[in-house]
Amino acid sequence: MKRTCVFFLFLIAFCQPLLPRGEKDVERKLLVYTYDSFSSEWGPGPAIAAAFLEETGITIEFNAPGDAITTLNQLILEKDKSRADLVIGLDNSLIGRVLEADILEPYKTPLLEILPSEYVFDKSNRLIPFDYGHFAICYDSQSLKTPPRSLEDLTSKDYEKSLVLMDPRTSTPGLGFLLWTMAVYKDRWSDYWERLKPSILTIASGWSQGYALLVTGEAPMVLSYGTSPVYHLEQEKSSRYKAAEFSDGHLMQIEGMGIVKGSKMRQEAELFIDFMLGEFSQKTLAINNIMLPVMKNVPLPASFEAAMRPDRVIPYSSIDARELQNKIVKWIEIFSR
Repeated sequence: MKRTCVFFLFLIAFCQPLLPRGEKDVERKLLVYTYDSFSSEWGPGPAIAAAFLEETGITIEFNAPGDAITTLNQLILEKDKSRADLVIGLDNSLIGRVLEADILEPYKTPLLEILPSEYVFDKSNRLIPFDYGHFAICYDSQSLKTPPRSLEDLTSKDYEKSLVLMDPRTSTPGLGFLLWTMAVYKDRWSDYWERLKPSILTIASGWSQGYALLVTGEAPMVLSYGTSPVYHLEQEKSSRYKAAEFSDGHLMQIEGMGIVKGSKMRQEAELFIDFMLGEFSQKTLAINNIMLPVMKNVPLPASFEAAMRPDRVIPYSSIDARELQNKIVKWIEIFSR
């Protein structure tokens, strides 16, 4: 009986039509908070929203105040007065703050039955995973012939003023890199950052600003993802930009979505979460968000062969919001000297 139920849920997620269309004379609209690149015209948001509208009659309106951290801050500031129904893009590094703020409602989607357990980072089901990637240092192979092979290599004088990072206060990749260094160097992470400072060209406020410095030739290395080379191969037919695999291993980022507490569109929000785990959305997320799908057996283009899939993945260790804030304060002190 259980296998039959799982198969039925699989059909719900991967077959068309997915959901009954709503009444045409009554507009149903979900306000979704997300990060800017998700809702941009080249991101996955518009295509997924259009397909969801076609299947259900429910309109998706995006509000993208900036990076995922900015999005979380806005939800916390609004608290019980938020107009949002859903939030998309809060990742595993932010789960401590999310749970402490108590801004999301749990939803145990039936698709958890077929969702690989290694991607479920919130046992309370307030944040449901939808894609993942591995943080990596991406480089321009035309200007950098010998890429680094470890975090320690990045501190070499050969890479002085060569690296673009992101601010952990405003950027989830920036926060992810800080957590990556903490996972590798443990209590000596601040010493590592002291050694790394000469290699840093600049610290951008967000991923988009930072990555632009790589592709415009202003820096040979930038913090990004192991999947970033896929974009250039898929869109530009170029293998110029690559991701360096590190012997230290790579930290995994898992992005999640959740229902905002107090939403009056609970049923519609649940439908959209389930839709995000269906084949169309999972493939769109992979191609337009340049991340890996959390659902199995999603067909991907050949360009995904360029994705770095590290031999060693560093498990994410949960850290509570107060401790994380103390680490960020220490990080600020390092750069204020």
